[in-house]
Amino acid sequence: MATKGIYTVHHRRKREGRTNYRKRISYIKSKIPRLVVRRFNKNIIAQVVDFLPIGDKISLTVHSSELKKIGWNYNTGNLPSAYLVGLLLGTKSESKKMILDMGLHTPINGSRIFAVLKGVIDAGIEVPHSPEKLPSDERINGSHISKYAASLKENKERYDKQFSNYIKNNLDPQKIVEEFENAKNKILKSS
Repeated sequence: MATKGIYTVHHRRKREGRTNYRKRISYIKSKIPRLVVRRFNKNIIAQVVDFLPIGDKISLTVHSSELKKIGWNYNTGNLPSAYLVGLLLGTKSESKKMILDMGLHTPINGSRIFAVLKGVIDAGIEVPHSPEKLPSDERINGSHISKYAASLKENKERYDKQFSNYIKNNLDPQKIVEEFENAKNKILKSS
């Protein structure tokens, strides 16, 4: 503990490395609802958050597990499911303009966070962004997964190890593009 001079104790969330208050104050000053995206290994959560003087108010939440209701049985933590989460949130949202809040995640071009952003934009929501950050259409629809599965098909042992979860659930990773298009069409029709 400091024995001399004045010692300033920072906010708890800043000390824990959980909140960047400089970014947060800029989001609040904009008075635009935030698109909060949080990614995990097996899931993705997207929320629309409004700032109120008494605290943040979450007006809409979409979890990647909701994709199972529309027939998406593939992995809920990959790029195609991230796009579908964004599309689902965009079709359900009443806000027509948002600002992306990534939290403390490092912005990586073509990542799952930007796939969610692309889904929200394709649903007709205005979000300030840089187009080179968004993933390509080939990665969004899962054709990279399909091509990788086709290349591993010759090596049965590696294929079974890599796609064991798909095999366990009787899913063909080479048909992920078709299933993606079906899920996308269901979301767009339901809006």
